[in-house]
Amino acid sequence: MTQAATSLKVTPLNATHRASGAKMVDFGGWDMPVNYGSQIEEHHAVRRDAGMFDVSHMCVVDLKGDNVRAFLRGLVANNVDKLQVPGKALYSCMLKPEGTVIDDLIIYFFSENWFRLVVNAGTAEKDIVWMQKRNEETAAGLTITQRRSGEGAYALIAVQGPNARAKAWEVLPETKEASAEMKPFNVVIVPGTAFGEVMVARTGYTGEDGFEIGVAAERAADLWNALAAAGVKPAGLGARDTLRLEAGMNLYGQDMDETVNPLDAGLAWTIDLVSERDFVGKQALLEQGQKAQFLGLILREKGGILRAHQKVICAQGEGEITSGTFSPSMQEAIALARLPMGVVVGDTVHVVIRDKQLAATVVKLPFVRNGKVLAA
Repeated sequence: MTQAATSLKVTPLNATHRASGAKMVDFGGWDMPVNYGSQIEEHHAVRRDAGMFDVSHMCVVDLKGDNVRAFLRGLVANNVDKLQVPGKALYSCMLKPEGTVIDDLIIYFFSENWFRLVVNAGTAEKDIVWMQKRNEETAAGLTITQRRSGEGAYALIAVQGPNARAKAWEVLPETKEASAEMKPFNVVIVPGTAFGEVMVARTGYTGEDGFEIGVAAERAADLWNALAAAGVKPAGLGARDTLRLEAGMNLYGQDMDETVNPLDAGLAWTIDLVSERDFVGKQALLEQGQKAQFLGLILREKGGILRAHQKVICAQGEGEITSGTFSPSMQEAIALARLPMGVVVGDTVHVVIRDKQLAATVVKLPFVRNGKVLAA
């Protein structure tokens, strides 16, 4: 490990990445692989076959106790009462009282006294502090346990692509019966595999099918190497970003954060404002409403690349790009943008790139899903 990397946090797969010749970068204080050679090849492997990502910097948090469901009813903006069958999962945001986003996360329901959260890497510490504070304020009496480090630590490997599940079953045949009929946004825990107990969730961050697999940290390298031997291509942060952006998926810290109303970040579908249930931030959202739209852009003129924070000039006023990239699947510059109300799909807007105003078309998200280009 280089001296510069010694102060960075590392996942259980760090030595494996380095042994594979990965290019490592500082990602929010974590020493993470950006690619293993060709970022473009890694991107296409996920769209066309199967690739895998080390997402162990994300943090598994177990919430246990008699009042978990009631606690989550007040903690998150989506309605956990949708989770009635063990093994179901739910995407949601956790909000400040002002209605802005503390974090976006996935909730897994295992039993009435055990829900599992997976939260973002850079927000994990503040998330847990916030949950502990709410736990005390509401006298919920829960046990809140992070599983990213220490005893019982979990590693997370995302296996994504049209052939991802089949290749995962080659390595983890014991999981096939339990997960073969499992629909997206479901999870199962399978004991007794060659790598010990594993959590298999049919979730992901690429717009492709696949699994996010949780395994004991000490078995992570063995599982990673077995998946690679089965033809699953290791992929780094670079491909993960182009894939998620093509899929129209928000990145915390870019597309939303503690200054952004989730209604303005295209996340209205995750916010339950209809039921009588109260939650932190609900009143603020009702008072503020939606003031901007979250849409896609495709650059139509040569001369630039779309990047975060570029100004977007619309007939209705100014907007801003939140994430941008060059799409390997589309061979075009694309972006996620927060645009004024009144802008509609098909409109031509102009992005300010250096001293130029370049035309772009407003499109509905996602750009790409399940290997197919949807936006043109």
